[in-house]
Amino acid sequence: MGKRDDLIAKYAEDLRTKCGMEPDMDLLTKVTIGCGPAIYKADAETVAVSQPEELETVRKNFLIRKLGLSDGPELMEAINAVIDTYGHSERHKYRAVVYYMLAKHFGKEHIYG
Repeated sequence: MGKRDDLIAKYAEDLRTKCGMEPDMDLLTKVTIGCGPAIYKADAETVAVSQPEELETVRKNFLIRKLGLSDGPELMEAINAVIDTYGHSERHKYRAVVYYMLAKHFGKEHIYG
């Protein structure tokens, strides 16, 4: 297995154990690939949920640009719901896992089809 495969396995485990959901491995793989080289950088592979500017980046770059959603309060509500599911006490909230849950939340799996 390569490094990306190892990371996908780690993200799947987070979804199972920390988020209580069985991942769609095909979608998780595509979301992980879509994150690009960020998954290999310690600072970029996680979402710093305590930093408002980081959440704003997720809203603008992922939800609006990538998923094509219209801006509105429901975007931040969804981000907060994902954070609640992941667990506030969980230090490492992996970007690919957060993006995966957001894509599922909004029913935008077809973006990765």
